[in-house]
Amino acid sequence: MPELPEVETIRRQLSALVEERRLEALTVADARWCAPLDPREVEAAVAGRTVRALSRRGKYLTWELERDVFLVCHLRMTGTMLYDPPPDQDPPHARVTFLLEDCHRVVFCDPRRFGTGELLLGSAALEAFYAARLGVEPLSVAFTAAHLRALARGRRAPVKAFLLDQTKVAGVGNIYADEALFRARIHPLRPAGALRGHQLGALRDAVVAVLEAGIDAGGATIDDFRHADGVRGSFQHAFLVHRRAGEPCAACGTPIRKLVAAGRGTYVCERCQPVPRRRSR
Repeated sequence: MPELPEVETIRRQLSALVEERRLEALTVADARWCAPLDPREVEAAVAGRTVRALSRRGKYLTWELERDVFLVCHLRMTGTMLYDPPPDQDPPHARVTFLLEDCHRVVFCDPRRFGTGELLLGSAALEAFYAARLGVEPLSVAFTAAHLRALARGRRAPVKAFLLDQTKVAGVGNIYADEALFRARIHPLRPAGALRGHQLGALRDAVVAVLEAGIDAGGATIDDFRHADGVRGSFQHAFLVHRRAGEPCAACGTPIRKLVAAGRGTYVCERCQPVPRRRSR
């Protein structure tokens, strides 16, 4: 958290406000954000450059600057970007400030200080960075049931872990994995390689549906996530299973159970999502 819908929400809100404007200065108040690079080096590399585009890949937000310079930001667990907070004070937990022309500001806030920034010089460096970390973009035409089948083939790991692996599917995190698996009627502990063709097709459609629903709702605010103007997201009000342990399933009335899958708290209706059978030796 934030996941793909939250990052995409911020990108859409900020893009019209920052694109084709000059980034006058970058102020890194927390050196941990861009370590091991020196903050002054990062600040000098981007200052005075025009923002050509603000793009997203998986959970990464990329400031594409003139002359092939890129600043890649990851919000991690508690990060958000606020546009023009009150000028007389910085918001709590401000780590980085983007000063744009005409004195507009974007402030990156991160209570737990897990967010990161990467300076990349050249399109080749950007592509190599993404290729080493991210798999298929789930809202792209490349994300098909056939592609998902090829990725899952032979994998014994639980399908929940498979969905959370960013090198396989980029941008899906704990919230949207739970919601997609429920919609696809697949138990999160079922081995990814054991899924049949129709299940993979249902999973592909469910992943796309929950991500699009999350974007339409402006993301989910459980703790710290906020829109660029400070407003909370609303997708948390539409959760079917996530964080609803003990409540009745909206489809069948069975109490929703919380368990651990891939090291994460996971929510499931074990009537709608049957528990996988143990294979006999």
